[in-house]
Amino acid sequence: MYRPLLRTRFQLIADSFCKSKFHKHERRNVANKLDLSRTLTTTMGYEFLGHKEESISKATQMQIVDALCRGERSRASHLLLNLGHAHHSLGADDFFHILNYCARSPDPLFVMETWRMMEEKEIGLNNKCYLLMMQALCKGGYLEEASNLIYFLGERYGIYPILPVYNSFLGACAKLHSMVHANLCLDLMDSRMVGKNEVTYTELLKLAVWQKNLSAVHEIWEDYIKHYSLSIFSLRKFIWSFTRLRDLKSAYETLQHMVALAMMGKLYITRTSEGRLRSSRLDIPIPLNGRLSSLKVDFGENDHAVALRTDTSVRNNEQYVISNVGISEAESVKIGMMNKFKALPVMKVLRWSFSDVIHACGRTQNSGLAEQLMLQMQSLGLQPSSHTYDGFIRAIVSDRGLRNGMEVLKIMQQNNLKPQDSTIATLSVECSKALELDLAEALLDQISRCTNPKPFSAFLAACDTMDKPERAIKIFAKMRQLKLRPDIRTYELLFSLFGNVNAPYEEGNMFSQVDSAKRINAIEMDMARNNIQHSHISMKNLVNSCLA
Repeated sequence: MYRPLLRTRFQLIADSFCKSKFHKHERRNVANKLDLSRTLTTTMGYEFLGHKEESISKATQMQIVDALCRGERSRASHLLLNLGHAHHSLGADDFFHILNYCARSPDPLFVMETWRMMEEKEIGLNNKCYLLMMQALCKGGYLEEASNLIYFLGERYGIYPILPVYNSFLGACAKLHSMVHANLCLDLMDSRMVGKNEVTYTELLKLAVWQKNLSAVHEIWEDYIKHYSLSIFSLRKFIWSFTRLRDLKSAYETLQHMVALAMMGKLYITRTSEGRLRSSRLDIPIPLNGRLSSLKVDFGENDHAVALRTDTSVRNNEQYVISNVGISEAESVKIGMMNKFKALPVMKVLRWSFSDVIHACGRTQNSGLAEQLMLQMQSLGLQPSSHTYDGFIRAIVSDRGLRNGMEVLKIMQQNNLKPQDSTIATLSVECSKALELDLAEALLDQISRCTNPKPFSAFLAACDTMDKPERAIKIFAKMRQLKLRPDIRTYELLFSLFGNVNAPYEEGNMFSQVDSAKRINAIEMDMARNNIQHSHISMKNLVNSCLA
């Protein structure tokens, strides 16, 4: 059951804002984010044409924005009162720049103060200002109040939001993981017969992925193709969803549809003034014509084994040798068709989606499919990025071991591609598992940023296995240098490594026992600083250390 929408008067909502804890944003310096463009852009890149006439109150609005940027909220409120007491009649556009700033900051508190002023002066709200108010509330995390705003204006004033307002709200629900508010919004959209566009489907996919609901993603796919023909961008979003939920089969098939569309020249991609890629086709529902199977591409789908190896001649040419896979004459024609799109934005979108599927192969330890996709990228003239190789190496080492992963690393270096820190970490873990301490340490030294202690813990485990506590000291210092917070596994290994009496160099005596006690105390103090509680294994290692 969905709980009913609140019908609280909007003035009371504004009062509740003033009592909230959101004042922490007041001192934030956001002057560098201020953009008073006359084009109002939604969160997904769809635009409204801005007003062409200069607002006569623009000077006052700019003073208010400047005061907010400086954190002078009292002055901003005073200027807002002056604006409201102007002798000339005011319209919604006389508050546009204020609301635009509040949406970008975000500043939901001042949005509510502005809305109270507009309501007191009986100033009507247009769709542009409505959307900006919603964006400020949603970005500020006030979903309950944003939900009330959608309902309140429709019930009291008969002002029903345009679709981008609902999309903005659904996007905030996906970001803040609130399925309750999302369901309320969808019910309201159904009752008001709002409909959906491509942005709506994107937000629904995010919600389904957050819920780890694969069947919902497939339902969204079926509903989408009833109303829209496939585009490069819509396919990319579905591929992303399938890969996050580890549905490799659907992700691979959808990727082949994308390649087929690219070959057919149905690209519909352009760049915005900010350099972002976006669809250039009009967002008009056009159902898919024909069966999806007719869009499938031929190459990349044979069932023979594929092998990726290197030799001297291949390395000189910076290419892969492909065994058991031939490129037919028909495929060569298709490759030639792709060459004319080589410099176009579509190739970047294709590479992103190939990378998504290859990373999913790494998570599911499917090296065969990952290798096949790398070969298809080569056939299409797509240059794998460092991110693509990161997923590929994960898939290779999980299935074929360290040696093959190191070979791929060499290929990256020959192609002047710098491996990502996560790639180095993956290889280091495999080196530690193989007790290759020198290589593992050399790889860990190359890491410049790390958020997971796993590769360092793997090295400590190898040191513990080989009884090399002295080698663990440098690696633990590296963790400190990276400001990497240890986990309980790290401390379990530290107790095992340093809790003994100066082993393996001498027998235990009174002095070495004192040193051991100091090390144990230092480890426990470090645990306390990081709020890490003992596990069964750490307690066991600690007791063994005390008895040694």
